[in-house]
Amino acid sequence: MDPATARSIVAHVGRLVAEHYVFAEVGADLARLLAGRAADGRYDRADEAPALAALVTEDLQSANGDRHLRLLYSADDVPADTDEAQLARFARDAIANGSGIARVERLPGNVALLCVRPLLYPPQIAGDAMVAALRLVADADTLIIDLRECRGGAPDMVMLVCTYLLGDEPVHVEDFVTRDGDVRQYWTLPYVPGPRFGPDKPLYVLTGPATFSGGESLSYALQQLGRATIVGERTGGGAHPREGFRVHPNLEATIPVARGVSHLSGDNWEGTGVRPDVPAPAADSREVALQLALSSRPPAAP
Repeated sequence: MDPATARSIVAHVGRLVAEHYVFAEVGADLARLLAGRAADGRYDRADEAPALAALVTEDLQSANGDRHLRLLYSADDVPADTDEAQLARFARDAIANGSGIARVERLPGNVALLCVRPLLYPPQIAGDAMVAALRLVADADTLIIDLRECRGGAPDMVMLVCTYLLGDEPVHVEDFVTRDGDVRQYWTLPYVPGPRFGPDKPLYVLTGPATFSGGESLSYALQQLGRATIVGERTGGGAHPREGFRVHPNLEATIPVARGVSHLSGDNWEGTGVRPDVPAPAADSREVALQLALSSRPPAAP
């Protein structure tokens, strides 16, 4: 890649960030930052696309640490419709990863464990698998959801999972707010097939540093609603849904276009992560949650 091509790509990224980034002033500042560093020759030494992606991502994230704001390299051609391509990638990835259902297990004391990794895939891809898993755990006395390695996912899948963990009446879970102030509300569903775990039985969610984006959305929502006890370590801190833009045959700019907001707190977990209610090393959190579940059980009748 010659310096002129690299500068042209960086300029394109700058225009996109200025136009689309969720915080307009930050987007404008970042566009100026990229232009200044391009003028200083910072990107001229990036003779390959991966090197340019690394440099630009470092600069994009220098303003506020937004880990969803990136220039991504792909060995395959980046399609013009990156959202459709992402859905296709999700579908292929889901096949290789059991639709995100890594484990369903019944632990001592009628405690169910549901482990979700690496993603909460969109319902149109993995909804049947998630429904099957949630039906399997519906009759447990306590449920532990392991999100320690859940690094993202779809808001609609978060709503599907929440629906099985709450009551019959739809519940307002979270909002997505754009840079222009437009709000999209997310609610639980009025109907799902099969029995629900429901709103009353003990629920624990395991988190760690690898829990990110959609995994954090589920954790944060259940915590804000007072529905779950979060056990483990603070999560990664990514609350901004993003869109992808092709800027080169092998480079995609991913730009956050909204921010997730709890209507209860008026806040989110961007940059701070979801703070656990019961801090514990992530590696030990399953055992900690199990002991909490067993110790909270009512004594057996004489």
